[in-house]
Amino acid sequence: MRLLITGGAGYVGSHVAKALRQAGHEVITFDNLSTGHEWAVKWGPLERGDLRDGERLREVFARYQIDAVLHFAALAYVGESMREPYLYFDNNVAGTLCLLRAMSRASVRLLVFSSTCAVYGAPQALPITESSLLSPCNPYGESKRIIEQMLHWVGTCNGLRWVALRYFNAAGCDPECETGELHQPETHLIPSLLNSVLEDTQRCPIYGEDYPTPDGTCVRDYVHVTDLAEAHLRALGYLVKGGESRSMNLGSGRGFSVLEVVKGVGTVTGRAARVRVEPRRPGDPPVLVAGIDMASRLLGWQPVHSSLEDILSTAWAWHRKSAMQLGTYA
Repeated sequence: MRLLITGGAGYVGSHVAKALRQAGHEVITFDNLSTGHEWAVKWGPLERGDLRDGERLREVFARYQIDAVLHFAALAYVGESMREPYLYFDNNVAGTLCLLRAMSRASVRLLVFSSTCAVYGAPQALPITESSLLSPCNPYGESKRIIEQMLHWVGTCNGLRWVALRYFNAAGCDPECETGELHQPETHLIPSLLNSVLEDTQRCPIYGEDYPTPDGTCVRDYVHVTDLAEAHLRALGYLVKGGESRSMNLGSGRGFSVLEVVKGVGTVTGRAARVRVEPRRPGDPPVLVAGIDMASRLLGWQPVHSSLEDILSTAWAWHRKSAMQLGTYA
């Protein structure tokens, strides 16, 4: 198939592009490079553009005769979304609306959407299943919830068939170190901890140590990005075979606290991570752990690379390689 990957120059998108290319698909990346990286586009051509530019999207769909879309392009920082909600609704929601219009004009009817566990907010029961209440507690999660509702109604009215993959904390890096996680600024826990190991001046912030959890820090479900890539490949196949439109969770089914991850970083790297405690961030639920039965049943998917050791080991290999190339590894 000829596939358009929006946001394919980003962390998860580039890993998915690699998996799709290895499966024999043709991959075209559409990205404005506001947070993505040109070096991460290695498995097909890059078309630069913004999702809100309808004319640019029409050009790309016409040029490549796209069969299906995998949609990753979004702003994805919870804290930033609390400060700038307008930006998130404009970029994520309005951008997706523009994409859906372009798909409709080009008669493209298949979409795999990068959603998030942030659509659930603070859960009332664990593990979180697809039938759990959707109650986002930040504009980022709300923007993704709105997009899922858009997909439902566009599907009902215009025949779009879609899968929304609600992943929990994407983590780890490509075991072959061809692509990896690099954000500026870096806000994700694992790369921030690894940066603190690599650079003497870095301290990883821990937001809150008074949550109602065993050690007072937030508990999160970490899923390896390689497992996420496999799930996207399987979701595409599920749609091609006529599977019904639906949302599905992707996680490991197990939670680790921030302090457990800090300890794990020390074990994998042989160095103690440097941390500093900060106040809680608005919009952070205490515990998020996925129920993944639906993805297992419908996609035949299992998170085979998502042990904490595998996640940290591959992330450490990538960060060490990147630091050596930049000359910052001590």
